Amino acid sequence: MSEQNNYIIDLSRLSIGMHVFDIQLDDESFKSLEKSEILSGNVSAKVTLNLREEDYSLNIAVHGTVFVVCDRCLDPMPLDIDDEQEIYSEDEEESLNSQRSTLNLSWLAYEITSINIPIVHSHQPGECNQQMELLLHNHLCDEPEPEEDTDIE
Repeated sequence: MSEQNNYIIDLSRLSIGMHVFDIQLDDESFKSLEKSEILSGNVSAKVTLNLREEDYSLNIAVHGTVFVVCDRCLDPMPLDIDDEQEIYSEDEEESLNSQRSTLNLSWLAYEITSINIPIVHSHQPGECNQQMELLLHNHLCDEPEPEEDTDIE
């Protein structure tokens, strides 16, 4: 992700208290990820870290637009992203005394963004690529399927 190292936070170097980070996920950020269904986009994330003696919590708010492939016509389509999630460290496994003392905030912002993409994504009716719509229409089967005889003698 662009500027990825700027968003890897070493918790052991931060003071106890609230810390706010502004993160921008852009086209370069999404293109750098392998196997991401997000083609491009512009998403702003505000991460609020509440660091305590033994644990921490994160509030991550993401807002913006990403582009994914329409499942119907295969053209890029925009999806608005607007979500806010709370993440809490686990008491013993991710305490500040453990080996895992860094957080990749850009990756967490990406994850919150990606969970907001619906399983099926397609344009609104009439907004798909017209050439693809015509091809799909020409391959529709209008004949009803024959009923199978389910009586067993």
